[in-house]
Amino acid sequence: MSKNVKKVILFYNPSSGSGMFKNNLDNIIGRYQNEGYQVVPIRAAHGHAIFDYLADLDKETYREEYRQIIAAGGDGTINICVNAMIRNEIYLPLAIMPAGTANDFAFYFNIPNEIDRMLDIALGNNYTYADVGKVNDRFFINVAAIGQVVDVSQKTDPTLKNTIGVLAYYLKGLSEVPNLKPIKVTLTTPERVYKEKMYFMVVMNGKSAGGFKKISPDSEINDGLLDVMLFRNMTLLEMPGVFMKILQGNHPSSKKVLHFQTDKLKIEADSDLPTDIDGEHGEKFPLEFHVLHNRLKICTLEDNMGEEI
Repeated sequence: MSKNVKKVILFYNPSSGSGMFKNNLDNIIGRYQNEGYQVVPIRAAHGHAIFDYLADLDKETYREEYRQIIAAGGDGTINICVNAMIRNEIYLPLAIMPAGTANDFAFYFNIPNEIDRMLDIALGNNYTYADVGKVNDRFFINVAAIGQVVDVSQKTDPTLKNTIGVLAYYLKGLSEVPNLKPIKVTLTTPERVYKEKMYFMVVMNGKSAGGFKKISPDSEINDGLLDVMLFRNMTLLEMPGVFMKILQGNHPSSKKVLHFQTDKLKIEADSDLPTDIDGEHGEKFPLEFHVLHNRLKICTLEDNMGEEI
């Protein structure tokens, strides 16, 4: 193969969703080879395969050798890939191939579910910049969640998730309702300090989380801001009404929901609470949030470029 042939890194999770993605590996590699690219597959498994591979790239010449990185899997797989890219100072375009249960990050960019349409986008030349959130020492692409029900994805049986999809999250979340107790928290931003009693909260970069498509309906993924949504103390009788508003995207106007935007946030609590980052176990308290504005260059159907990075 010619030395001038560019490579493409394919980081994929064979276990994401139904596992159907691994059955399309030959199709993916064939499409890229037909376009003159060499695919370097890296399987997501135990260890730090993607981190180690990116760490070994020559930081002076990698842009000349590689076209892009493909992250194929759910939000957790994309999170691992993005963390490896940022920590190794890699700025290649990122193509997303959603193969998880909820695929919230891909949903924001309207990435289709069909492999051939994903490949059309990945092989195209349209891009959109995206922010990355940072909480303590970790980066997140879509959501950081805090509270007694936000670790639902960690508690939900993987087989159940793969079988009935997003519904599994809802069923598990509903089972937690009788055990809820309000927790005192202090939120500090450059603008003001909030002292609240909450059940749970989310710090959003995207619009959806856990399959709830409108949990942060006003979020923009490249505005340099995080959307904070805190669900206040409420009675069991009030919960169904707020739940319906979440499904409809009308909850930011509810008095039971605190909603604001910020580029910096510190969250403190009297006790340690479960946290979740893009569907995986999160950080310990206190939590400090920042934004990396326009850090990612995402392959998209339409071109919507902002300022250069």
